[in-house]
Amino acid sequence: METLVTPGSNAEIQLLPDLEAISYKAAEIFLNLSQSSLPSKERLAVALSGGSTPRRFYRLLGSDPYRNQVEWHRIHFFWVDERCVPKEYEESNFKTVYDPLLSRVPVPEENIHRIRGEEGPEEAAREYDDAIKAFFGGTEIPVFDLIILGMGEDGHTASLFPGSEALREKKRLAVPVYKGGQEIHRVTLTFPVLNNASQVLFLVSGRSKSKVLAEIFEGGDNRNRYPAGLVAPAHGKITWLIDREAAEKLREI
Repeated sequence: METLVTPGSNAEIQLLPDLEAISYKAAEIFLNLSQSSLPSKERLAVALSGGSTPRRFYRLLGSDPYRNQVEWHRIHFFWVDERCVPKEYEESNFKTVYDPLLSRVPVPEENIHRIRGEEGPEEAAREYDDAIKAFFGGTEIPVFDLIILGMGEDGHTASLFPGSEALREKKRLAVPVYKGGQEIHRVTLTFPVLNNASQVLFLVSGRSKSKVLAEIFEGGDNRNRYPAGLVAPAHGKITWLIDREAAEKLREI
């Protein structure tokens, strides 16, 4: 592992050889957070992402030795975004997390706060917004202990896509996202939530991400073209775990 740059006091980029190394590092960070925080906190709130990149990370957490070192009954799981499909569908981000992780560890059912995408984008977003507010209490923007994010080839993160109306949302915690053509509509957390987290962890792997990644870190104002580049926790820490293929266009290498 190599720390490439520290763009700010609350941010760092860690370069790792490949996705396997990213997954192990992410599991280490998750384990360290749970073990260091739970003695002083009643519970942890974690928001997870779907997609292919974090699947190995989830499998690791759901296997030995990690699953035996976490107080799962004190961790509450949320989702960063979801496709509007039933939870059993392969496209479901819930399924992406549940099969390799949540089905394999003793997490109480009441600790699993999924987005009910099968109800449609508007209703699912309203329900999820209400559920988050009920969990955290009050009217303030919630503070998640950890948010896991990925980045698409177009620079999107969560279901915050370039040019989307959701990018401009300032008040709601979760909003519907309508995709054109044959794509499935979605629900996503908004920037006020992402940028209020205690810790954000980006997992980015693959050469197809390298151009956008370079623009985010070395392109000056160009970073603002990409939703992933707009994730900047106001009071928390952000860590980017990237592999060598994704980092190949960064000049510091």
